[in-house]
Amino acid sequence: MADCRLPSCSILLLAGGRGQRMGGQDKGLIEWRGRPLIAWLHDLARPLTDDLLLSCNRNQARYAAYADRLLGDEEAGYPGPLAGIRAGLAAARNPWLLVLPCDTPLLDGPLLQAMYSVAISIPDRPLMLRRGEQWEPLFSMIPAHLSEEIDTRWLAGERSVQRLLLQLGAHGLELEESDHRLANLNTPELLERTERQMGT
Repeated sequence: MADCRLPSCSILLLAGGRGQRMGGQDKGLIEWRGRPLIAWLHDLARPLTDDLLLSCNRNQARYAAYADRLLGDEEAGYPGPLAGIRAGLAAARNPWLLVLPCDTPLLDGPLLQAMYSVAISIPDRPLMLRRGEQWEPLFSMIPAHLSEEIDTRWLAGERSVQRLLLQLGAHGLELEESDHRLANLNTPELLERTERQMGT
């Protein structure tokens, strides 16, 4: 079997939010098709990297099986996904960090391979997925050497992942607006509807 690993790439799974749209439940641990959402991302990401990171702020014992290392936000109060990305960049053992949200079980390997290939063609700039006019900042590839610059902007008050990555010259990988692989199953209704559409 061919090696599918993304060379020089750490992967960060984001599961550190409040889960407000899920009634405060820990989103990554909610079951879909009989498995926690995080398990789908783990199975996709595990063969691609020797450095699998997971950002979580609770339920660490349950998340431990799904990553090489668990990371928590420096600040209390769920300050947002940029806090998790900062922790991922500080911890990454490779020159690139691939960032993925935990509630997207329809992602596939070809998309991640495409992100990597496009990102390394412009090695000093971040990459974000883009659907039409819509940037998708939580699907991104970030050079780890930008960690210090991102920290500086964070300390100056920046909290928007999209705005910060665009300030750093991010380029986009264009997808169809209807690309189902990016579906965020972040409400109970979306989980149920998607499961019905796919069958059991």
